Amino acid sequence: GQGGHAYLREWLWWAGLLCMGVGEAANFAAYAFAPATLVTPLGALSVLVSAVLSSAFLNEQLNVHGKIGCILSILGSTVMVIHAPQEEEVSSLESMAEKLKDPGFVVFAACVLVSSLLLIFVAGPRYGRSNVLVYVLVCSAIGSLSVSCVKGLGIALKELFAGKPVLKEPLGWVLLVCLVICISVQINYLNKALDIFNTSVVTPIYYVLFTTAVMTCSAILFKEWQHMVLDNIIGTISGFLTIVSGIFLLHAFRDAPFTPDLLPLFLQQGRADLRTSWRSADRHQSCQHQPLLPSEDKGSQSAEEEEEEGESV
Repeated sequence: GQGGHAYLREWLWWAGLLCMGVGEAANFAAYAFAPATLVTPLGALSVLVSAVLSSAFLNEQLNVHGKIGCILSILGSTVMVIHAPQEEEVSSLESMAEKLKDPGFVVFAACVLVSSLLLIFVAGPRYGRSNVLVYVLVCSAIGSLSVSCVKGLGIALKELFAGKPVLKEPLGWVLLVCLVICISVQINYLNKALDIFNTSVVTPIYYVLFTTAVMTCSAILFKEWQHMVLDNIIGTISGFLTIVSGIFLLHAFRDAPFTPDLLPLFLQQGRADLRTSWRSADRHQSCQHQPLLPSEDKGSQSAEEEEEEGESV
């Protein structure tokens, strides 16, 4: 809880990191063959699977908000797949180097680095323990650059498997070093945020900011939105906002019990009126079944009936 590095001595943390590494390897392959604007938002499915598995194996209750969030995440992912953008074809490291030299991407990368340094060394010591956005913004901004490095390394691996002398190209090694640095920064500050703040707060905010940063970086670097028609743009944005809504419901209200007291006031008033009508109906029904004679008359009447039965016998 002090934002230290005690988790490095836990074997369970290393096991989780290894499992995440295997998943990120598959994610790496996806980035090599599909646009980043499509791959990154689909990471919400991992949150959905985690919620379902934790409900099955860790006995965590998935309330109504969580189930609605899972449905919205699936619907948003489907819409994004249907309206996925098409990135410009980058088939070699030479073309990747040309894109990295683009003035738009250079300005974006410079802004990311300067803002990350300010957040780490200026805002972090002052507001890091009181504002969740400080460390999450660092992870999201640096993560957008790491995705660009992953895309470049994916192109390098495809050229390597094709038999080209990629190992002699300095760009591939530069991208590898940058990727290691970016991932290390992300892990460090994401763990700081998770140490200080609740997971249900960090996870949806990190997902939204990280996905937005990656989509912005990919749009600048690979011109993914340049040739999209209006309906695909609207579909992509709508699918992304639907996924964001699902993730928010899944995490923000994870520990909130869904009781009738949480209903709006007019619905609660309707429940109260309905309960009052039920009680009045029960009261009228009980009045209808009351005996017409008082208890004494009832007792004398039953005695007379017994005497008549005795005489008949």
